[in-house]
Amino acid sequence: MTHSHLSPRRERWLLLTIAGIQFTHILDFMIMMPLGPQFTRLFGITDAQFGLLVSAYTLSAGISGLAAATYVDRFDRKRLLLTLYVLFALATLACGLAPGYGFLMVARVAAGMFGGVLSALSQTIVADVVPFERRGRAMGIVMSSFSFSTVAGVPIGLFLASHLSWQAPFIGIAALSGVLALGAALTLPKLNQHLLAKDRPSIWRGIGMVLSERNHQRAFAFSALLMFTGFTIIPFITIYMETNVGVRSDQVPYIYLCGGAATLVTARVFGRLADRMGKVRLFRWLALAVTVPIMAVTLMPTLPLWAVLAASTVLFVLLSGRMIPGMALVTGAATPALRGTFMALNASVQSAAMGLASFLGGLIISRDAGGLVQHYWVAGLLGVCASLAAVLMSRRLTLHGTPKAAG
Repeated sequence: MTHSHLSPRRERWLLLTIAGIQFTHILDFMIMMPLGPQFTRLFGITDAQFGLLVSAYTLSAGISGLAAATYVDRFDRKRLLLTLYVLFALATLACGLAPGYGFLMVARVAAGMFGGVLSALSQTIVADVVPFERRGRAMGIVMSSFSFSTVAGVPIGLFLASHLSWQAPFIGIAALSGVLALGAALTLPKLNQHLLAKDRPSIWRGIGMVLSERNHQRAFAFSALLMFTGFTIIPFITIYMETNVGVRSDQVPYIYLCGGAATLVTARVFGRLADRMGKVRLFRWLALAVTVPIMAVTLMPTLPLWAVLAASTVLFVLLSGRMIPGMALVTGAATPALRGTFMALNASVQSAAMGLASFLGGLIISRDAGGLVQHYWVAGLLGVCASLAAVLMSRRLTLHGTPKAAG
């Protein structure tokens, strides 16, 4: 499917449908992090064990992405998307029915297995349908699902968790996924143009071609650094805010509400800016700017709520903002004929980077005798180094598309 096959209206509906699917996938992952204090208390686990629970999802997604590279370009993208989405909904439902830590761990692995491929497939569809010069705007629409999940999904999920049980958010996500799957089945067009290409390489030859290309290798490194930057600190924000900064558990939803509301607006703005001023240039500025709130949040002392919200909101805006030109660069670096395989492998790289960052963050932080979190700033410094490395790597990518539009 190329962009010439869709009218502007159909393209818009496709992007909104993909955004809805991404919303549930992202929310399923994000809702774990603010529930960290509940899990450590209810299950009697350490911060490192909670970090492993977060990592299990992302590492599973990474492994499944490797497997997906063998089949993602062999099926109609619509049919594959719907199949994976239904399986993801069932795995999320299993999370909501988990009786304890062990069962929940297994269910999170299953959810990650399907969710990680969903993310790669969604990005592949956007890259197939939307030309590079307009892809920044398209990524802004799709990635606004991240903002909407924080502004609406996470606060509602936390409300359900506090008034019903921690299982309630997962059951709600599974139910919403069922509704969206039905809508996607009715609205998405056939996405099988890639199957009509002549002289398509065999599965393993295609994987070999993707992995052997130097530009793809640089894109994978860049993509890993993108994810590593935030996930050294994101899983532990709620724990740190409640223990060290003095934020009450009933105030935590405001962090996500304010951050999500701001990014809901700025995502579209950054998408348009990426197309106008160049994706490399915008990414460079945002990746440098995000280092300031990373260190501000990880070194934050006890502060009034308004100051906490100001710092955390800037962090959310810049972390999500740099992903818009960043992912446009990643999709642009892929050879078009091998894009599905590339994006499946890229999902593995991203998931592995998130899992490794979460795991390292859990190992770095510790508790003192009073229960306060220690060394969180070291995890933040690790994220800063990753962001600076991503800036350097972004300049080395060769992009398929208009050089002027690439930035």
